[in-house]
Order: sequence, then C-alpha cells, then structure tokens
Amino acid sequence: MGVESSYSPAARRTLVAIKLLHTAVWAFMVFCIVSLPVLGAKGRWRWVAWAAGIVLAEAVVLLANGWKCPMTNWAARYTCQRQDNFDIYLPNWLARHNKTIFSILFGINLIALIFECLAGRL
Repeated sequence: MGVESSYSPAARRTLVAIKLLHTAVWAFMVFCIVSLPVLGAKGRWRWVAWAAGIVLAEAVVLLANGWKCPMTNWAARYTCQRQDNFDIYLPNWLARHNKTIFSILFGINLIALIFECLAGRL
C-alpha cells in the first residue's frame, strides 16, 4: 500500500478541491497577464489597471509567503508528495517554472504598455 493510500478519503477529496481551486486561480492570473496587451490595444485602461492590480496583489501575497502560494501550504497537509505540481493540475515542468515564466511575461507586457502610452499609440 502506498503512502498516499494512508490518507482518508476526506483528505484526498480535500486535496482535489485545493488543486482545483489552485488551478482555477492560476488560470485567472494567467488570463489577467495575457489580457493586458489586448486590453491596452483597445484602450480599456480601467481594465488594464484592474488586471495589473490583481497580478500585483498576487505578487505581494507570494512575497509575503516566501514566494509560495498559500494553497501550496494547504495542500501539503493532505499529501506527502512534494513534486512541483503536487498542489495544482499543471504539468510538472510548468509548475516548476510558472512564476519565472509569468513574471517575465507580466513585466514585458507592462513595459510594452508603458512604451505604447509614451509613444501616444494607445
């Protein structure tokens, strides 16, 4: 019998719920990041501000939690697994590099929006 089978069915259901919630929050954050250039191009500056603000608020949460999502800590209570994607439904390679990839993309999008504003194109 594996280590994971020693957890109760309720604990396994809780882990699944945390992973689903974590994945949904991740998808929303990615949506906010990738929508920035589209919203900027359409002149939807209020939406740009909201999307960027949401991402920045998430960054503050991550920084306050040692650059880890609080849901990772929650999920850790319900499993002994510790691979990079034990707490989220993402491929392991993406879970491992997630913050790097999307931080860079967010930064690039913000810089592009600033340059477009300064150039008067948006």
